[in-house]
Amino acid sequence: MISPFFGEFMGTMTMILFGDGVVASVLLKKSKAEGAGWMVITTGWAFAVMVGVFVSVACGGKDAFLNPAVTLGFAISSGDYSKLLPDVTAQLLGAFVGATLVWLHFLPHWKETPDTGAKLAVFCTAPAIRNAAANLLSEIIGTFVLVFIVGAMFSKAVANTGMTPGLGPYLVGCVVWAIGLSLGATTGYAINPARDLGPRIAHAVLPIAGKGSSDWGYAGIPIVGPLIGGSLAGLLLHSLKF
Repeated sequence: MISPFFGEFMGTMTMILFGDGVVASVLLKKSKAEGAGWMVITTGWAFAVMVGVFVSVACGGKDAFLNPAVTLGFAISSGDYSKLLPDVTAQLLGAFVGATLVWLHFLPHWKETPDTGAKLAVFCTAPAIRNAAANLLSEIIGTFVLVFIVGAMFSKAVANTGMTPGLGPYLVGCVVWAIGLSLGATTGYAINPARDLGPRIAHAVLPIAGKGSSDWGYAGIPIVGPLIGGSLAGLLLHSLKF
């Protein structure tokens, strides 16, 4: 059972369960955390990534990328594309299942929440100001930062400073937290095609009480932007030979 595919699936599923779960807690009516705000969401997502990495590694996902843009970036950096298709498949499936679990966990709250936009926001991202070029650029920058900083953290130069083994997942969570706080307020910082697409599909197919549109008109930006950002970071990492 334990394998890289299973690890990426379980890690991504766990990440989405906690990440979409904190958004549901803040946005859905009659939740005890209703209205808790952006700080709670960004903190919850940071922990979501951290625990997702731990689960992925424990289940056989040595890389624990949990993100097609990260997988692509490191494939470009290393020149090894063999993990790209299986990783992305596992990540998308894990994201869908994680979002489904969030729907089940908050089952009574969907009917109590009249705002269809809030329901959709539990599952996927949307821009604060809808401007395709600006939104795409935000996702490119956010994902570039993610992939490049993660590559730097695990570089030989940093390893030679004596970084404590096992610290990586905590640091990756901190990077995601920082991105959310500093750069995430423009688009909701998808920075991960699977994180956005898998739950968006779940929103489209699940019988969510009173749901509205899944906003497929915007869905391409949180896919294309992160893939571009991850690719650019991968090229830079390759040139720097981290």
